Amino acid sequence: MKLKDKVCIVTGAARGIGEGIARRFVAEGARVAIADLDLGAASETAKRLTATGPGSAFGVAMNVTDEDAVNAGVAAVVAKWGGVDVLVSNAGIQIVDKIEDYAFKDWKKLLAIHLDGAFLTTKACIPHMYRQKSGSVILMGSVHSKEASPLKSAYVTAKHGLLGLARVISKEGAEHGVRANVICPGFVKTPLVEKQIPEQAKELGISEDEVVDRIMLGETVDKEFTTIEDVAEVALLFAAFPTNALTGQSLVVSHGWHMD
Repeated sequence: MKLKDKVCIVTGAARGIGEGIARRFVAEGARVAIADLDLGAASETAKRLTATGPGSAFGVAMNVTDEDAVNAGVAAVVAKWGGVDVLVSNAGIQIVDKIEDYAFKDWKKLLAIHLDGAFLTTKACIPHMYRQKSGSVILMGSVHSKEASPLKSAYVTAKHGLLGLARVISKEGAEHGVRANVICPGFVKTPLVEKQIPEQAKELGISEDEVVDRIMLGETVDKEFTTIEDVAEVALLFAAFPTNALTGQSLVVSHGWHMD
């Protein structure tokens, strides 16, 4: 097993991509903290994943934009399992609108969840990783870390910012055995993406089918959505990689939508 007894924290893990990553980690023997705003949902997910084994999971309440909440959540994990080996900063939202109509409060909310969340969780985990001279920080970027799309000014800005943060973590963490990476998925058909389909159809004046075929899948090589399982496999690659050879790197998982 590639992650046997490794202590992992996955934010936004009660459902969606985060849950898929947690499931993959548990299957590889990891001990996974399901960190989420919704403690009830996190605990239910943890119970379900633990039942599948061979690893285990437990739910942790965490608002990634609140430093005290992040610190308390990480402290609870360390108290239970003794340290942190892997952080997956996955919590995120999407708000779409034209720049001229984009509410400043929405801009700040989205950047806080994506950027402040990645910074605060990293800041809380890194001392524990430094102490043990090893660790993996994985930030959830997007194809929008590399590309821009209409209606997504805050999201594109946040996802580009995660590349810079990961590179700094890699530079600072190298002497302590800590590496950092960014996963950049294409469109994954989660509730977050499904919500965007009618929103973009309305804003762009096109049908929902056109949003899927043209906007979301138009640049892929096979007209296929990226799957949660696709993303989880890349998370496992980064979490289990045995050296610093890939530190600071991002990997696009998009069925050819973006090719570096």
